[in-house]
Amino acid sequence: MSYSNVKSEQPTSSAPIPPAHLLKFLIPSLIGVLLFLVPFQVGDSINIGMGLMADGLQTLLGSALPAIAVVILCLSVVVTLYAKIAQPAWAKSGPFHEMFDVGAIWVVMRVLGAIFVLMTYFQFGPEFVTASFTGGVMLNDLAPVLLTFFFFAAVLLPFLVEFGFMEFIGTMVRKPFRVIFNLPGRSAIDATASWMGSGTVGVLITAQQYEQGYYNGREASVIATNFSVASIAFSLLVINFVGINHLFVQFYFTVVVSGLIAAVIVSRIPPLSRKTNDYYEPVGCQLSEERNENVGLFRYSLLQATRRAGSAPGPRELARLALLNVIDIFLTLLPLVFAIGTVALILAEFTPLFTWLSYPMVPVLELLRIPEAQAAAPATLVGFADMFLPAVLATNIESELTRFVIACLSMTQLVYMSEIGALLLKSKIPIKFWELAVVFLLRTAITLPIIAFMAHTFFF
Repeated sequence: MSYSNVKSEQPTSSAPIPPAHLLKFLIPSLIGVLLFLVPFQVGDSINIGMGLMADGLQTLLGSALPAIAVVILCLSVVVTLYAKIAQPAWAKSGPFHEMFDVGAIWVVMRVLGAIFVLMTYFQFGPEFVTASFTGGVMLNDLAPVLLTFFFFAAVLLPFLVEFGFMEFIGTMVRKPFRVIFNLPGRSAIDATASWMGSGTVGVLITAQQYEQGYYNGREASVIATNFSVASIAFSLLVINFVGINHLFVQFYFTVVVSGLIAAVIVSRIPPLSRKTNDYYEPVGCQLSEERNENVGLFRYSLLQATRRAGSAPGPRELARLALLNVIDIFLTLLPLVFAIGTVALILAEFTPLFTWLSYPMVPVLELLRIPEAQAAAPATLVGFADMFLPAVLATNIESELTRFVIACLSMTQLVYMSEIGALLLKSKIPIKFWELAVVFLLRTAITLPIIAFMAHTFFF
C-alpha cells in the first residue's frame, strides 16, 4: 500500500484550528519533548528527562532490580504456558492473545531466558552462563537499565506520539527526508529520541508507528536499523571506558558523519530496498503527508497535528494502553532479550567464533593503516552480540587511533542482538535475523573506511 492509496481530507488555508485541539497538541507534546528530546547537564553527564526518571527509579530500587527481573521472567513463562495449555478466554482474543498465544520458538525462548536468569541469580549451573561477563552482564548490568527505561518509555511515549507532534514534525521535514533517506519526515523523531535517550526508545517508537499504520514495512525496517542510534550518554560511557574522553567532539562528529552516510546508502540497497511498501495489515495506512500547495507548510503541519490531537485517546484509554505496553515489554520482550543476549555473550566470550569470523578483517584493517590489526579485528564484529563488547576488547589495545576507530565503529553498527536485535525480532516489523546480520555487515563495511579516513586525515 502506498501513500497514493490513502484518502485524506486536504485542509484549506481557511480551515479553523479549534483552540481546544491546539492546546491538546501543544501541552502534551511539550511534555513529550521535555521528557525525550531535551538534554540536561547533570554533573559530568548528559541525560534526558525520561532518563533522569529511570535513573531515579534505578537508585530507589537498587539491588532489588535483578530479583525483580527474575520474578518477571518466571512469571512470563508461567503465564505463557498457562495460556498455551489451558487456553483461557482472555488468551483467545484481544491484546493478550498476541502476547501469550505464541509459537513454539517463542515459548522456548521465554523458558530459556527464565532458566538463564535463575541460574545467574542463584549462581548454579555452568560458568559460561553464570559468569559476570555473560549472564552477569545481562542480569546485573543490563536488566536494571532495561526495566527502568522500558517502564518509563512505555508509560510516557504517548506524550510524544499520540498528540500530534509526530504529525507536525513529519510534515515540516517531509521533503528533505524523502529526498535524502526516502523516508517519512516523522522518522526524524525516532532518530532524535534515540540520540537524546536510547536506541531502544527509538525502536519502540518505530514499532508502535508501524503497528499503528504510520510506516510501511520498508520504512519501519530502514528506520529501526539505521536511525536507532546510541545516545549521547552511552557515547560518553564508551569513550571514557576506552580512555579517549578527551576526543569526544572528534569522536561524535565522526559517528554522526559516518552514520548518516551509512543510512543514505543502506536504505537504498538490499535487503532493505527489497522490502515491500505494505502496511501492517490489521490497520492499513493511516497517514498522508502530501500537502495541498494552497496551504502554507507551517499551517498545514499545524492542521495535521491538531487533527491528530483532537482524536487522541483520553486519560483512561491512555492508562490502559500504557499498562498493556508495560505488560507486553516486561513479559514478552525481556525474556527474549535475556535469551538472545546471554547466548550471544557466551559465543563471544567462551568460543573462538568471533575470532574466526574476524580473520578476513585483519587485511582490511592493515589496508586502512589501523595499528594492532590482529587484536582489533574481533572488535569489529563482536558488536553484533552486544554494543559494549567492542569497547571491552579495545581496552587491551595500546594504539589510541585503533581505540578511536573501534569506539566509533561500535556506535555506527547499530544492530546488536542483546537489545536492539531482540526487540526487532519480537516486534511486528517485517525483518528477519539474517537481514539484521546483513545490515550489520553492510554498516560495518560502509562506516569503517569513513571512520579510518577521518581519523587519519583530521585527528591523528
